[in-house]
Parts: sequence; structure tokens; C-alpha cells
Amino acid sequence: MAKILIADDSDAIRLVLKDILSIGEHEIVGEATDGAEAVTFYKQHNPQILLLDLAMPKKDGFTVVKEVIEYDPKAKIILITASDDQKVIQQCLDHGASSYISKPFDFNGVLESIKSLT
Repeated sequence: MAKILIADDSDAIRLVLKDILSIGEHEIVGEATDGAEAVTFYKQHNPQILLLDLAMPKKDGFTVVKEVIEYDPKAKIILITASDDQKVIQQCLDHGASSYISKPFDFNGVLESIKSLT
């Protein structure tokens, strides 16, 4: 069981992720609806894993990755993206993100990505 922070501006995506994580018996320590909240909540809750949407208001996923890794170099961040922009994804991975999941994601893919980091 991992302590996980969900950061996605879509209510529907957060709901789906919460359902998947609860079935996987993971603990959700918080939900951020924008990039600024994601950084703040990360610092407050110190989750084991951050599930981070790449396209977020206020601070984009790349900025969040940089700020979280600066705060916690050992942070485990799984990007969630509908984008096929491999350049941006690779920049995030180069700056410390652990992996990424493409939208639409499947139940098992999310749980396997989390399992690989715990």
C-alpha cells in the first residue's frame, strides 16, 4: 500500500484514479486541482508517489516536476498525459519524473506503474 497524492484538474479523472487506487488498497493523502496546489500539497503530505497530470493550470506538469524534485530529490512522480508530445514527456523524465501513463489509461496499467515504484 502506497500513500499517493493525485494532481489532476479534471474531476472525472481524479474520481477514476481514486476508484482504481482504492481497489489497489492505496491511501490517497490528497487531491490537487492545479500545479500550484500539487507542489503545496506534496510538501504538506510527503506522499510516496505523486500522480501528476502534465497539463495543469497555474503550473504545468514540467514546472511541478522541477519544483518537487528540488524539494525532494527522491520523489516518485508518475506523469499522466493525453499528449503524445514525447519531447515534453522526456524533459519531465530527465528532470526526475519516474514514469508516465498515457490517457486513456487502464486499471492494471495504473496499478502496475505504482507497484513498480514501491
